[in-house]
Amino acid sequence: MQLTTHSKRSKEGFIRTLLYLCTLISVGTTLGIVWILATESYSFFQDVSITEFLGGTKWSPLLRPQSFGVLPLVCGTLHIVLGASLFAIPVGLLSAIYLREYASARTQSILKPVLELLAGIPTVVYGYFALTYMTPLIKEIIPGVQIFNSASASLVVGIMILPMVCSLCDDALRSIPEGLREGGFAMGATSLEVTTQIALPAAASGVFASFVLAISRAIGETMVVTLAAGATPNLTADPRESIQTITAYIVQVSLGDAPAGTTSYKTLFAVAALLFVITLVINLLANLMLRRYKAVYE
Repeated sequence: MQLTTHSKRSKEGFIRTLLYLCTLISVGTTLGIVWILATESYSFFQDVSITEFLGGTKWSPLLRPQSFGVLPLVCGTLHIVLGASLFAIPVGLLSAIYLREYASARTQSILKPVLELLAGIPTVVYGYFALTYMTPLIKEIIPGVQIFNSASASLVVGIMILPMVCSLCDDALRSIPEGLREGGFAMGATSLEVTTQIALPAAASGVFASFVLAISRAIGETMVVTLAAGATPNLTADPRESIQTITAYIVQVSLGDAPAGTTSYKTLFAVAALLFVITLVINLLANLMLRRYKAVYE
């Protein structure tokens, strides 16, 4: 009996040590990424002022004369994020509400796997879909649309993150105790009133978390915007025009357009650090919002 107890403790100790090492690897990898971005970005900002980088309106580090204003890349990234969010968030939330509150078990068994299948499609396929199908379709509806444009890229990125929004919102709605819904029906509320006034407020933290994850996914999307949105750093609000996002520029430099060690090459780390900071700020704000919702509804 003592030998069995000792064996169990040894196994638990081994598993605890293994999990601790995995945690250290995750933390170490994150710290390594931050260190590389910080050191390389510091080297870049020794050659280019941070004021010019953050406040400049022209981005052409690979051409002469060089300009290092990152606002066109930020503008292009916001194009994709806003366009994708305007499509994916309402459609995903309404789809989750339908699947959880109104759809029959047979309908759920058909629609949920179809939605989850969208998440398994490679992003490069989405990019070619946007370029070869979505862009010609938009050109028939809206005149003056360029071959590479932010409208088709935003819409396809929205389709790509739609399963994430729908699945996470559905999980949040299903986590609500049935007693809350039954209490609403017992008070004479309709299905719509139970959904909008009881279920959604109770699941607000999970629903909002799905929105944040979807937005973060849209910010970091690379292949779709590289193939469909173009490579023109353009400070514009017109979705018909070609743009370039931060991730698309990282791909461009990674292909070898800039010699290693030059200021043009160091822009790769500067824009990557900016993308890291933007994502970090969004996640911090999201955590603050989640705490507020939890404080109200828990």
